[in-house]
Amino acid sequence: MIIYLLPITVLFPILASVLIPVVPIKSRRGITWFIEAIVIVNSILVWYLLWGSPDQSFTLFKFTGNLSVTFHIDGMATVFAGLVSFLWPLATFYSFEYMKHEEHERVFFMFYTMTYGVTLGIAMSSNIFSMYFFYELLTIVTTPLVIHTLKKEAVDAARKYIYYSMGGAAFAFIGMVFIILYGTTADFTYGGVLAGGTFARNINVLYLIYVFSFMGFGVKAAIWPVCGWLPKAGVAPTPVTALLHAVAVVKSGAFAVMRLTYYCFGADLLRGSWAQYTVMAFSIFTIVYGCSMAVKERHLKRRLAYSTVSNLSYILFGVTIMTPLGLVGALAHLVAHAFMKITSFFCAGAIMYKTGRNYVYELDGFGRKMPKTFAIFTVSAFALMGVPGLAGFISKYNLAIAAVYSDNVLAYIGVGALLCSAILTAIYMFTIIIRAFFPRDDFDYETIKDVEDPNYIMILPLTIFVIVIFILGLHPQPLLDMFVKIAVGNL
Repeated sequence: MIIYLLPITVLFPILASVLIPVVPIKSRRGITWFIEAIVIVNSILVWYLLWGSPDQSFTLFKFTGNLSVTFHIDGMATVFAGLVSFLWPLATFYSFEYMKHEEHERVFFMFYTMTYGVTLGIAMSSNIFSMYFFYELLTIVTTPLVIHTLKKEAVDAARKYIYYSMGGAAFAFIGMVFIILYGTTADFTYGGVLAGGTFARNINVLYLIYVFSFMGFGVKAAIWPVCGWLPKAGVAPTPVTALLHAVAVVKSGAFAVMRLTYYCFGADLLRGSWAQYTVMAFSIFTIVYGCSMAVKERHLKRRLAYSTVSNLSYILFGVTIMTPLGLVGALAHLVAHAFMKITSFFCAGAIMYKTGRNYVYELDGFGRKMPKTFAIFTVSAFALMGVPGLAGFISKYNLAIAAVYSDNVLAYIGVGALLCSAILTAIYMFTIIIRAFFPRDDFDYETIKDVEDPNYIMILPLTIFVIVIFILGLHPQPLLDMFVKIAVGNL
């Protein structure tokens, strides 16, 4: 029965990944085919599962009372699991070329593949305990990826990642316990599981718990002031940073905040409260803070990391509007940003892999030597700016519309932050593009005569990503219709 695919799609990549370091395949080509087969097979199973959309839940194991690890497919799970299962095979394929000269490659791909299953566990969790369980497991399996090179910077970055994640988990734990003790159920229920009347005398306690929980889960979504781990993590190999910044970790944080707000506490219970204004203010500030830091940052990957900090708070801003339109905008940017940012990071990875250059001021003239890479990077840059016809415009437009119709004064300020962010994004992305295509007049191309585009293993995933960016920008309506159904509780 299709219901048994729920635990299989989560457990298969986790268990199969353990075989990667020990499987008796001597050739590198053979082991890469083995790894890619695991990921592709699991993605096919996920797509079949999502297509079947079983109504039942599957309990993997039960602890006590209503504490159980249970999986279920609803609209939110479909969006996140579908996104992850589409991106992961392509990201893995790209990684084979990038990691070719790295040490401990099999161990790297063991944790890389394991992370796939853990992220699906977050996506398909039926209740807050299950989500928290896999959320914590995500920290454990991604830390070895951050520390992979074992250099001092990597160790420092991993240490910071763990400290921030553990602190965030402590605050998120408070919210989980509160929901389990006082909710009508621990299962995710659209509209929330808390009865407002129950907390009439202690409503401020409820609001405080929500803010704690929001900021706790918001650590992985890199909200200010707990975003410092994300730029630091840029020392990891590019497949890892793309994983952290576009697919697994940060999106899991944003996804958890959506579940917390709309499926645990309930938007109606929070709307208009000081808790809403508090988390919205943090989100708006982070939008501008991330862009401002990106403008001044000269290291290419760290610049893109600060861009991620800003763009993640676009999603959180949509969540904090606490209306169906706000959730539509948040989901739209969750999907759009995944494709835009994985594209820009993989382009940066291709540059670093082929040239060893890490800083923006070192990219003069690269546009003519790496035309495919920089053409794709330019499209992702325009999309991040919000140029019409590309994915970023659709998500930002829906966020702005949601803010305007919310009748929330602070949300109007958020629209201003979106506009400010668009200008700053143009500055920090265009400086890269202009240097690459239009170096100074006396630039000597002989100094970069050996620079060239990477092979098809890197270019193919990038091409697919950029096609999706165009499709989402030019024909977004089917996806938006789905998001509307989710946002009103019909899916």
